[in-house]
Amino acid sequence: AIADTNCDPDEIDYPIPGNDDAIRAIKLIASVMANAMIEGRQGEQTEETEAAE
Repeated sequence: AIADTNCDPDEIDYPIPGNDDAIRAIKLIASVMANAMIEGRQGEQTEETEAAE
């Protein structure tokens, strides 16, 4: 979860420091996370293809 300075990070398993009130900050963090997931899935597909050959 995105944790701003006005929240208690003890309640969060994986805090991401950032401004949770700004839509631009949320869009940026969500975009970076989505790109990382896409890259990870592409790596899985490449490994499966190489293993099949």
